[in-house]
Amino acid sequence: MRQETIDRIRKFTEDRDWDQFHSPENLAKSIVIEAAELLECFQWSGTDYDPQHVKEELADVMVYTRNLLDKLGLDEDEIVNMKMEKNEKKYPVEKAKGSSAKYDKL
Repeated sequence: MRQETIDRIRKFTEDRDWDQFHSPENLAKSIVIEAAELLECFQWSGTDYDPQHVKEELADVMVYTRNLLDKLGLDEDEIVNMKMEKNEKKYPVEKAKGSSAKYDKL
């Protein structure tokens, strides 16, 4: 995410004095709630959905995720790369390519 976007999210929260409501627990709940709203976009059809609504719900997930990263003092690149290293070991290309099986079933 570009720094100007991160700054805009932070300013939005600061201008409204909403940080007081942004406990890690509340932010995690909000991410799940918004993710459910994103899933609702595809509830009855995986092909017939409103792309604008999908964008809005995905943006909500991303904003709350950014807020949780800030609250916990985490760097998104660092934690994503840490997780990718684990995933690359759990799902080696030679075993996982073309398969949707969980790592313990490869």
